[in-house]
Amino acid sequence: MPVHEFNDEVEDLADEILAYALERLKKDPPLDGPKSPEELLAEAGNTITPSGLGGQKTLQLFREVLAKACISTDHPRYLAFIPSAPSEYSSLFDLVVGATAVYGGSWLEGAGAVFAENQALRWIADLAGLPKSAGGVFAQGGTIGNLSALVVAREFERIANKNVVEWVIACNRNAHSSIKAAAMVMDALVLQVEPGEDGVMRGEDLDRAIGEYEMAHPTHKVFAVVATAGSTNLGIVDDLDGCGRVAERRDIWFHVDGAYGLAGLCAPSVRPLFNGIERADSLIVDPHKWLFAPFDACALIYREPHLAKKVHLQHAEYLETLDDDGEWNPSDYAIHLTRRARGLPFWFSLAANGTDEYTRAMEHTLTVARKAAQLIKEHPRLELLMEPQLSIVAFTRPGWSSKDYEDWCDKLLEDQIGFVTPSGHKGQTILRFAIVNPWTKIEDIEAILATL
Repeated sequence: MPVHEFNDEVEDLADEILAYALERLKKDPPLDGPKSPEELLAEAGNTITPSGLGGQKTLQLFREVLAKACISTDHPRYLAFIPSAPSEYSSLFDLVVGATAVYGGSWLEGAGAVFAENQALRWIADLAGLPKSAGGVFAQGGTIGNLSALVVAREFERIANKNVVEWVIACNRNAHSSIKAAAMVMDALVLQVEPGEDGVMRGEDLDRAIGEYEMAHPTHKVFAVVATAGSTNLGIVDDLDGCGRVAERRDIWFHVDGAYGLAGLCAPSVRPLFNGIERADSLIVDPHKWLFAPFDACALIYREPHLAKKVHLQHAEYLETLDDDGEWNPSDYAIHLTRRARGLPFWFSLAANGTDEYTRAMEHTLTVARKAAQLIKEHPRLELLMEPQLSIVAFTRPGWSSKDYEDWCDKLLEDQIGFVTPSGHKGQTILRFAIVNPWTKIEDIEAILATL
């Protein structure tokens, strides 16, 4: 069959795919779990053949073999890493984005999509208290978002400081690994600031660390301060106001990595934790984490987006028609050119459900996290590591070895009760619940704790 031909067979296949998608949306899937390459090869065989398997057989193969070898990240008891919890509206509209072949790189080709995405970005910028001039783009993920912002920060420092030998990023010692990865790509150094006992990087500690470092290294220059708004491991929010003030006084770019936690801006119960976010020169938040969008979407927002455009604008003869149009081209604001309109499913869900519903869902997850912490404190064999700031609940089982934790996690998944993975903190193995799914109920937490 020709690759591009809509015929009766394709229409029947479309009906089956849509039915499968609807079935997947209607009910919680099993957690499932990974299989080895050997197991998958035995079950699936070689799927790429000269004549093709046909649509029906290929879909059947995915449903019955391949999908079952993937852990369902939106399952209510998927509590490892940072889960996914796309709303039904966002998942459905993801189908539309693919089916309509919308291109999201330029205003010329995708004006309607870019307009919608920009309204969603504006909502986040308003929550953060950024000026009306603020704007940005939905990038592929938090790592790309952080890297793109830091590239802009360094480029403008390069212009002003010609004699610098080494460029340096200052951040919390416990900052996300993507900051170190960005530094490696940029051939920059990382100044790791020691946080307080509570894990929070405060303004006075940041200021002291920068001062001591630059005094000891006169040819080095800190070009960016990165504060974390909800660490991935423990959900800790740095002192954004204090760190922002230090960056402002020292004339250093202030970036906030809020990939997970900055979604909490829309929850009144935790909004004060983010005071100072309005000082940011750039920030990121991933809607595919705690804002109920499908993978993958990172909202990257700049206080002064024209600075980012000067850095990221790509020059080529065939692109000149875009360079001169004066319109908003998302490809100009991050390290990318070709771009899926990945912010549209988030926009659709936000527009359809309304922002009040997002606040309600967010507060629900926070309530479950607080109740989970209380259950852990009451549990005879568990110890709460710290009171949760956001929706990550970390705890230990005293007396257990690392292998004990691993064995318990493996058994939990094997029995299809839940998915939790061991983590670490200050040299000890810990467990953590990352609660971002509004379908997660306290009964789910109770069922998991009952196995400890």
